[in-house]
Amino acid sequence: MTPTVREADQEPAKGTAPPAAPARTRRRPRVWRGAVLGLGGAYFLIPLIASFVFTVHTPGQGVSFEAYTALISADGFTESLLLSLGLAAATIALALLLAVPALVAVRLGAPRLGPVVEVMCMLPLVVPPIALVTGISTVLRWGPDHLSRTPLYQTFLAVQDENFPVVLVLAYTVMALPFVYRSLDAGLRAVDVPTLVEAARNCGASWFHVMLRVVLPNLRSSLAGAAFLTLALVLGEFTIASLLGFRPFAVWIVSISGAHARMSVAVSLLSLVITWLLLLALSRAGTAQAGAPGTARSPRTARGSRTSPKES
Repeated sequence: MTPTVREADQEPAKGTAPPAAPARTRRRPRVWRGAVLGLGGAYFLIPLIASFVFTVHTPGQGVSFEAYTALISADGFTESLLLSLGLAAATIALALLLAVPALVAVRLGAPRLGPVVEVMCMLPLVVPPIALVTGISTVLRWGPDHLSRTPLYQTFLAVQDENFPVVLVLAYTVMALPFVYRSLDAGLRAVDVPTLVEAARNCGASWFHVMLRVVLPNLRSSLAGAAFLTLALVLGEFTIASLLGFRPFAVWIVSISGAHARMSVAVSLLSLVITWLLLLALSRAGTAQAGAPGTARSPRTARGSRTSPKES
């Protein structure tokens, strides 16, 4: 009897060695991963733990949380913290309001202007903050001397209001543009914006609804990343606010560090906790929930939504 095709394929040819068994791949030891993660965690956690011990332990007196309880009644704590949070919210809104329409317009109508917009948004990385604040202070001094008899004089006074200095919002927006641009550019590259906009426009949607209901939901993670970086920048910025004479949270921490060392360290730890909580909230807001606009459906749902040939 002649062997079947399957048997002939399975039998090795005469004079040839049988196929060698596949070599077992070596598994990388997990010890190195644990060691690297342990060293990284120790690098960040040991200074924080040492700072916390410094704030609660007094030699010869034991453990006391007076440094934290005194924060509630500390002069300027609440005002400076609320000021920094307000500046961060205004900076995030202004930066996104400037960057999102500009990048979408470049993506849709003028792709050749992309490198020009990129260079303009990246310039704040080249200009040092000290040079930026020097230029701002020069303009603020020049304005009253030349515009004191014009309506713009009141504008120069309004942007320097100590309760809410708009000039800091403008300066922080310029500093945050590189981070906002990179985050939004990555999101726009991952989405076929021209096709989505064209489909929405063909369905009769206005440009406002196209931006609000089509573009922004698909950029949710990018918007959250841009807000994430801008918030961290504003809460930790010291140079510009200090040289312009304003007192947000970072400047207030430095101002009390000389007279109240334990309280300043306690405030620094508290600011880290507040920043982490806010950044965690932004990262959670950027994750797309099931069923939300702009989220992809699961394969089962996609397959289940297809109609069979009989049904069609």
